[in-house]
Amino acid sequence: MNKKENSQKVQSVYHELSLQTYHREEHNISRKQISENALKVLYRLNGAGYDAYLVGGGVRDLLLGEQPKDFDIATNATPEQIKKLFRNCRLIGRRFRLAHIMFGRDIIEVATFRGHHQEQEKNVSQQSKEGMLLRDNVYGSIDEDAERRDFSINAMYYNIADYSIHDYAGGIEDLEDRLIRLIGEPEVRYREDPVRMLRAIRFAAKLDFDIEEDTAAPIEDLAPLLRDIPSARLYEESLKLLQSGYGLETYHLLREYNLFQQLFPIIAPHFTEEYSSRTEQALDLVLDATDERIEEGKRVNPAFMFAAMLWYPMMEYANRLISKGMSEYDAVMEASNSILDEQVKSTAIPRRHTATIREIWQLQLRLPRRSGKRAYRLMELNKFRAGLDFLEMRGEIEGGEVAALAKWWSTFQLAGRNMRQAMVNDLGGSSARPSSRRKRAPKKPKSAE
Repeated sequence: MNKKENSQKVQSVYHELSLQTYHREEHNISRKQISENALKVLYRLNGAGYDAYLVGGGVRDLLLGEQPKDFDIATNATPEQIKKLFRNCRLIGRRFRLAHIMFGRDIIEVATFRGHHQEQEKNVSQQSKEGMLLRDNVYGSIDEDAERRDFSINAMYYNIADYSIHDYAGGIEDLEDRLIRLIGEPEVRYREDPVRMLRAIRFAAKLDFDIEEDTAAPIEDLAPLLRDIPSARLYEESLKLLQSGYGLETYHLLREYNLFQQLFPIIAPHFTEEYSSRTEQALDLVLDATDERIEEGKRVNPAFMFAAMLWYPMMEYANRLISKGMSEYDAVMEASNSILDEQVKSTAIPRRHTATIREIWQLQLRLPRRSGKRAYRLMELNKFRAGLDFLEMRGEIEGGEVAALAKWWSTFQLAGRNMRQAMVNDLGGSSARPSSRRKRAPKKPKSAE
């Protein structure tokens, strides 16, 4: 498809929407459900003569009876006009300028209505030859903004002026039918921004919706377009996909549509039809555990998740190096560097996390060495708990000596002093735990008179 044909094809997706307005008595959204800070922004914009709407996921979640994580706002005020209204405003973004209104840690994101990027405006819009939007600072009307949104359930606007909902793409009907439907022609919209394929999966898993047939059809073939997305952006998307409380279901959907393979190409060769490889077992275990921790309100560490996902591909590489005569330690160090260096090309895992991944992996080599004072010293390490959790996960998968080692450590860390010493002695370790008190220097003999 040449650039001219693509431009004409993209333009054709922007003439299919029809507005349906639901008045206050026809929907369930109340201002009491909207955050105080979001209301402040909505009312100030409206009071200054601008249109002000709660938009996107906030409206969708409120209609579903859920509490939104974020309250995003759309307006006809430009970013510069928004900044003049709010002293606590910061403008961000190069691809599309956004206003962040800061209320301490609470950030209300305000976007100006977007227009059609085919309209010629000076230095505000840019597309690649494949149809991907590179810059998108084209402002327009609310109708155009709705046409530019990705899914019907995200193209609903709550108007603070009269508390009505403007539904431009049958979003309320799709909510009732539990459907994820892309606005416009799917192939064109995915080419504009391939990350929309990931968003379709994320919403389907999060909301337990089906992906509408035409919306789903091109995804598998277009999945390789994700390779053109900056790896830093894909890292952020991977966290949204896998660490939002429904990661296991999301992973299975991503894999079904050939998307997970683009995010983690190192893992893809370990996939089997039976989902039975050790890598696949590790994925199921770590994502299920992550979902459980999130449900319980516990913190999750991306480094642990990535360490589990990449461990068996790394060890396969390390074993090849060992077979060529390299020591186990050197082989694991070499394989760790190679695997992580390759993975960050697809998803740019930050250095602070790759450092933790290496520590967790190195502990797997150290935990078998428990004799003498080593067991006590290992327990004092900062990443010991993560290393043991990782060992226990491996024990579930591998059984045998690994499971026995994990059980030993689980017992050891909870045991009293005497029992710990007995456990170490059974390994042939030293007969006494290292004393934490400083030894006294021997007294000097009195000099003879």
